Amino acid sequence: MYLRIMGKLNLLFLLVIISGKSVAQSDVRHKSNKPNVIVILSDDQGWGDFSIQGNTNINTPNIDSLAKSGAQFENFYVSPVCSPTRAEILTGRYHPHSNVYSTSTGGERIDLDETIIAELFKSAGYKTGAYGKWHSGMQYPYHPNARGFDDFYGFCSGHWADYSSPMLEHNGKIVQGNGYITDDLTERAMQFIEKNRDDPFFLYVPYNVPHNPLVVPDYWWDKFDDRTLAMRHRDPNKEDLLYTKAVLAMCENMDWNVGRMLDKVNELGLKENTIVVYLCDNGPNTWRWNGGMKGRKGSLDEGGIRSPLFISWNEMIPSGTLVNKISGAIDLLPTLADLAGISYKTKNSLDGVSLEPLLFHQRNSQEEISALQGQTGLSKEELIYDNESDWKDRLLYTYWGGRASVRSQTHRLDNDGGLFDITKDRGQNNDISTKLPDMTRQLKDSLLIWKAEMSKEINKKSRPFPIGHPNFAYTQIPARDGVAHGNIVRSRRSPNDSFYTNWTEIDDKITWDVDVLSEGDYQVELYYTCSKKDLGSTIELSLGSSTIKAEITQAHDPPLHGKERVERREYYYKAFRPMNLGTIHLEEGEETLTLRAVNIPGDRVIDFRLLMFERIEK
Repeated sequence: MYLRIMGKLNLLFLLVIISGKSVAQSDVRHKSNKPNVIVILSDDQGWGDFSIQGNTNINTPNIDSLAKSGAQFENFYVSPVCSPTRAEILTGRYHPHSNVYSTSTGGERIDLDETIIAELFKSAGYKTGAYGKWHSGMQYPYHPNARGFDDFYGFCSGHWADYSSPMLEHNGKIVQGNGYITDDLTERAMQFIEKNRDDPFFLYVPYNVPHNPLVVPDYWWDKFDDRTLAMRHRDPNKEDLLYTKAVLAMCENMDWNVGRMLDKVNELGLKENTIVVYLCDNGPNTWRWNGGMKGRKGSLDEGGIRSPLFISWNEMIPSGTLVNKISGAIDLLPTLADLAGISYKTKNSLDGVSLEPLLFHQRNSQEEISALQGQTGLSKEELIYDNESDWKDRLLYTYWGGRASVRSQTHRLDNDGGLFDITKDRGQNNDISTKLPDMTRQLKDSLLIWKAEMSKEINKKSRPFPIGHPNFAYTQIPARDGVAHGNIVRSRRSPNDSFYTNWTEIDDKITWDVDVLSEGDYQVELYYTCSKKDLGSTIELSLGSSTIKAEITQAHDPPLHGKERVERREYYYKAFRPMNLGTIHLEEGEETLTLRAVNIPGDRVIDFRLLMFERIEK
């Protein structure tokens, strides 16, 4: 007992010594001139996929450096899957408020009455850019260029099947990528930094790795091919070691690319005035080492939604700061706006709160914690101390697919009503709900009320896909968003980057519910493949009273590609050819867009990937 008391006294003494420094740093921060902000988001990377978390299987020195030079949040939470986390980052609100209810076919779109973080920064004079996986709506006005981003390069779907010089888009126009996708996205981000070196900028880099497919250049794979993995999932029988190695190789490549961005910031002399944020969008996409936590991607348990959050701002946020207070993706918008000194008035009230007080009033670093652990015998959680008497403890909620869980500062109530003391049982091994009935009842009541509110927010009534927004020249209408009729089937279970195949009969067709936003003439390109023996089909595209037809006269029959480190045929793809389908006149209003064949001389019509509408300016 004496040792524990003395340890706490030593800690308080340490707090007094350091407190003056933190106040000074806070004062300096407010004199800073519009700091640049870089937000880096990984896709399907788990909390444990970093060497700073103690994982000896992997080396991530560049991402680790953000935590070492700034702040590391110990209890930061996101959603179980991709699109809801993105909605919460971008809006500062729980994703059901934005009507995000799925990861594809329109359910990933953020409602138009939401304020997006880029809009706030742009209105404050920032240049804004996004490079990577958007996954919050494809057609304008859901497109990133409509949500505050001046420049966008990447893709808008939930996943991409091709990682090697793939078809991407740049501000709505389809372009060809240049090399391995993570390297390419980083090049674009660095060009943005260089171009805007003399202006404040907000840069969002939502990488799409280590999401499937498991494709990574040989250099990175060779580092893991023969490596023995010492750190394993808590149930090793569930783990596919080949899969784990591929994921870790992709993560090390991503770390190298983060390092390249940080080097660019340093090279341009921007380090002192640039805030860098790193986080993941959900738990790991496979069973692998994740700190012994329960669950993975898709789960509402700790392992499915706990993410690292590293925030670095050179000489402003104290090096090695550890934050123990619970926080989440909903907090990023108010936090970054506060750090940048931007007043934020959003269309709807925020669920998140600014974490700024925790960044500038934390008093103990990783090194100090380690030393005090040895002196006091106290746990890491007991020693992390924020010294904020006015910080209000709160509850953080998670919702997905009708399931919900809630996290207090110390406990988690899971979807099945189990209660776990996370400070002592991060792995959720011991249900203590019967031992703490009052706490269990209180959390259950709170969760039921919150879940009922969120359920009312979700409106799955069809929102038609917009075509022809007056402020944007391009509209993609992909196979992902269509409905197949007859024999036509998707190329894979997940709609996101799928194409339609097995088009064999006159009665087969593909339809989309659309809303034409401005009347006019539109040039239409059809992306297809067709074997030589099946040439001659006539394709008809119709909307209301407007119809165009074109014959398939050129064969284009490339093989399926998609060699992965782990065989998964779901993610195979092929290169699609654009064909000028003609010019169609569209009138404003909601209608059904229909693609059909009016004659089929061969066994099949085409395999179909997407339609691209481009407005013809008069």
